[in-house]
Amino acid sequence: MKSIILAAGKGTRMKSETPKVLHTIFEKALVSYVIDAVNGTDLADENFVIVGHQAERVEEFIKLNYTNAKTVLQSPQLGTGHAVSMALPYLKDFEGEVIILCGDTPLITSDTLKEFVEAHKKMNSDLTVMSAIFDNPTNYGRIVRNPDNTLNSIVEEKDATPEQKAIKEINAGIYCLNWGKIKGAFGELKTNNAQGEYYLTDIVKWANSKSLNVNAYVLKNNEEIYGINSKANLAEATKFLNQRIIKKHLDNGVTIVSPENTWISPETEIEPDTIIYPCTYIEGVNKIGRNCKIGPFAHLRGGVVLEDDVKIGNFVEVKKTTVKSHTNACHLTYLGDSEIGSNVNIGAGTITANYNPLTKEKTKTIIEDNVKIGSNSVLVAPVNIHEGANIGALSVITSDVKAWALAITRSPLRVIDNWVKQKLNRH
Repeated sequence: MKSIILAAGKGTRMKSETPKVLHTIFEKALVSYVIDAVNGTDLADENFVIVGHQAERVEEFIKLNYTNAKTVLQSPQLGTGHAVSMALPYLKDFEGEVIILCGDTPLITSDTLKEFVEAHKKMNSDLTVMSAIFDNPTNYGRIVRNPDNTLNSIVEEKDATPEQKAIKEINAGIYCLNWGKIKGAFGELKTNNAQGEYYLTDIVKWANSKSLNVNAYVLKNNEEIYGINSKANLAEATKFLNQRIIKKHLDNGVTIVSPENTWISPETEIEPDTIIYPCTYIEGVNKIGRNCKIGPFAHLRGGVVLEDDVKIGNFVEVKKTTVKSHTNACHLTYLGDSEIGSNVNIGAGTITANYNPLTKEKTKTIIEDNVKIGSNSVLVAPVNIHEGANIGALSVITSDVKAWALAITRSPLRVIDNWVKQKLNRH
């Protein structure tokens, strides 16, 4: 199977210089959610992403992040049917299924796409359109079925009769095509509509004119086709996705104290009996073990692996760091690009200084088992704190510390008697 993902739109209502499909949820681009959903079916070996607005930025993103996705430029942009036709030269000899999706629907799942393709095959369909039932179908194209339940047409609301407007089944915007039979449609689409564009929906009328088998498959969860057209939509989709993720973790035995105030990325794995406290934000790909305690007000930024019985407390930020079992970083700490052993205690206010602003390089901090880091310490990477060492509070560590040693860089304490009284007397 191949996929064609429509990602050429400008996204005017986003009011942003960033291309719409590169806006993010949990720091992951919208188009990535769609490509990953297709890849997750294990059915598609190649994805064609149709680009247009700020094509160079989207092309660069796809090239950096995917080996099985290729961008295809649509210029000028003459409608959705025209967008799909841009992939014709790459699929001229292909005879299998092609699935067409929109790059701004991040909530679609691999399971739904697999069920959709399976239904397409089970109906021996040449063209299958995904549909959904909405109580309020206003502004959506309506699904008009034949008496035998096959798909007759998709009628846009502005063209619909009062009877058709009463139909609650709408076009969800995802298509599965037997490419060998349907590809001819893209050379025969017309622009005789108000927008003067080539509409993808017109392939339904074309297929019926050729007496092909055309059907509609009803989506089980309407939330999955939620499209992003504005920042308000983006916020709403983030909430929908987070609720889905939170429910999964609750069902799997994770304690989430305040689901409405906790945010967890879909790529984060959490073992049972871990507790997530309120106002925790977890983004990126992470793996969290059993019996951990995260938060409140913790931030995991991706690339984090926590073994069992780890505590990441309030106002602790962790990025690209592995923490072994029974280690605590309870408050006011930054751990980045680090490897931290077992039974380590990270004192409040500790910073792993991993970034060199001159060379723009990041280097690693290694903290071995049984180390104790005193409060308000800075570990300047690259540095290795060997097993059992203690770091005195207020220390700045710029070189490796031997096993079981004490490292301390504090200035000696000075106490000046009556200093306060002398100052007050002068004023």
